[in-house]
Amino acid sequence: MNPTDTVLDSRLQEMAPESPGSPRRMVLNMGPQHPSTHGVLRVILELDGEIVTKAQPDIGFLHTGIEKQAEALGWQQVVTITDRMDYLANLSNNLAYALPVEKLLGIEIPPKAQWMRVLLAELSRINSHVVWLGTHALDLGAMTVFFYCFREREDLLRLFEMFSGQRMMTSYIRIGGLALEPPRGWDKAVRRFIRELPAKVDEYEALLKENPIFLRRTQGVAHLPLERLLDLGVTGPMIRAAGLGWDIRKAEPYSSYDKFDFQVPVRQESDVYARFLVRLEEIRQSARIVEQALDGMPEGPWKADAPHVVLPDREKMKTQMEALIYHFKIVTEGMRVPAGEAYVPVESPRGEIGFYVVSDGGAQPWRVFMRTPSFGNLQALPEMFEGRLIADTIAALGSMDFVLGDVDR
Repeated sequence: MNPTDTVLDSRLQEMAPESPGSPRRMVLNMGPQHPSTHGVLRVILELDGEIVTKAQPDIGFLHTGIEKQAEALGWQQVVTITDRMDYLANLSNNLAYALPVEKLLGIEIPPKAQWMRVLLAELSRINSHVVWLGTHALDLGAMTVFFYCFREREDLLRLFEMFSGQRMMTSYIRIGGLALEPPRGWDKAVRRFIRELPAKVDEYEALLKENPIFLRRTQGVAHLPLERLLDLGVTGPMIRAAGLGWDIRKAEPYSSYDKFDFQVPVRQESDVYARFLVRLEEIRQSARIVEQALDGMPEGPWKADAPHVVLPDREKMKTQMEALIYHFKIVTEGMRVPAGEAYVPVESPRGEIGFYVVSDGGAQPWRVFMRTPSFGNLQALPEMFEGRLIADTIAALGSMDFVLGDVDR
């Protein structure tokens, strides 16, 4: 017998009702391929009629081994696998990985690259939130919102493709700056999108905010008190919907966030509806940040002056012997990072993400540990489910906004 089957059978036996003959109690598998789990997640539910008495998430179906993979790649190559962790916020992941490595290297990133990173991270936040809103509303039966949100999602993917050549796995933020300078006209396309976005957010709001069906499916559903969310390590919009205005962009600014004017939306209700309102307002605030970044974008280089880390310009490589040597060493041996360890938290669309990186002075990471928001937030799932109707589990699950690539290791 497969060892995995044995483990799962033992879990089912643990959750089995005390009276097997009882007609009201049953164990039900939700997932791992259920559309509302938004990925390969299996939740083992114990039911008493339509009431969930126990819920246990069973993760690990992706088998990515992503932390171990990072130890077998060069420092710069690890950026590409951070895209795959959370495909809705890949640029935030790139940034979260680049910052601790740059801290170990002790290099200074030029202002233009810093502001571009902020702009890209906020476009990622908008992208993630519109996908969340569309799929969450669809889970609850609101199909029109899904089509509207994916209209904006398509515009964002076109913007990503313009600067990186890729729609999703951009790997655009690199250790030392950016992969390339954005093409001419890209800023105009971004400005047009940001100018039109507020009216579209108003459309989402008009469809859902006072919709009686949406209100009955979300208000008072999956409530957890702030103290309990803190105990569970929950971060991001979920904690802000419970009354705590904790946002790393404000609390511990990184990459020039301290130069931007924006608000952190907070609600007190800590239910599905409050999480919806917080994320909706965050889309508007992200649009404000992007607009400020476009208006005040500094001039200058888009990558650091660190020849032992960043590949030289092609012209320099062809005309300067020193640049040619650095290019050869970086391409053939990879960059070397001084021995040490570092962690820099970042506010992703789902909450705190950070990479704890350890270097032994070599060309590959000695250890990379990932603190991802989806994994931490998933710990709240059992308490949100238990004692509620099975129909409410769909709304509760969607309100958590996790990505399974961000959960599995």
